[in-house]
Amino acid sequence: ETDMKKIGIFFGSTSGNTETASEYMKEYLEANDFEVKLFDVSECDTEEINNFTNIIIGCPTWNIGDLQDDWDSLFDDYKDMEFDGITGAFFGCGDQSGYPHNFLDAVGILAKPFVEKGGQLIGECSRDEYEFDDSVALNEDGMLMGLGLDYDNCDDDECELLMINWLDEIMDSFK
Repeated sequence: ETDMKKIGIFFGSTSGNTETASEYMKEYLEANDFEVKLFDVSECDTEEINNFTNIIIGCPTWNIGDLQDDWDSLFDDYKDMEFDGITGAFFGCGDQSGYPHNFLDAVGILAKPFVEKGGQLIGECSRDEYEFDDSVALNEDGMLMGLGLDYDNCDDDECELLMINWLDEIMDSFK
């Protein structure tokens, strides 16, 4: 029996970017001695989250500040869950120039009930890396509640670097 830290990554992906990012994170974390399981939320139910004390949740923002469809269909169950004892980090794909008023809204929509229901949020990000006007994901300190990946306006290398820096910051916080 190993003492390996386990992380569940739960993602919803329509265009494939969030799935690509989740797979990249899984590889990076495994290279750093974590045991990682990937869950596409179109194929699992929210109860699966309760099997982990460490989670990463990925959800792109769709339309004008909406959750991605698979997350949207689970959201009622998700927001009623208890997250006590769970450490969670959130990320989302978004288009900061195409949708500057709703950048990463989905991250906020999912992170807020997580915090309200007892989850410990890690991985907040400075908004200085981005150019946008508003987001549901901004907390009262003006920090983003998670990592934003903008595959529309940045190249893959830039996104990978953002992920590496973010994961390096949060790895020690996973118990």
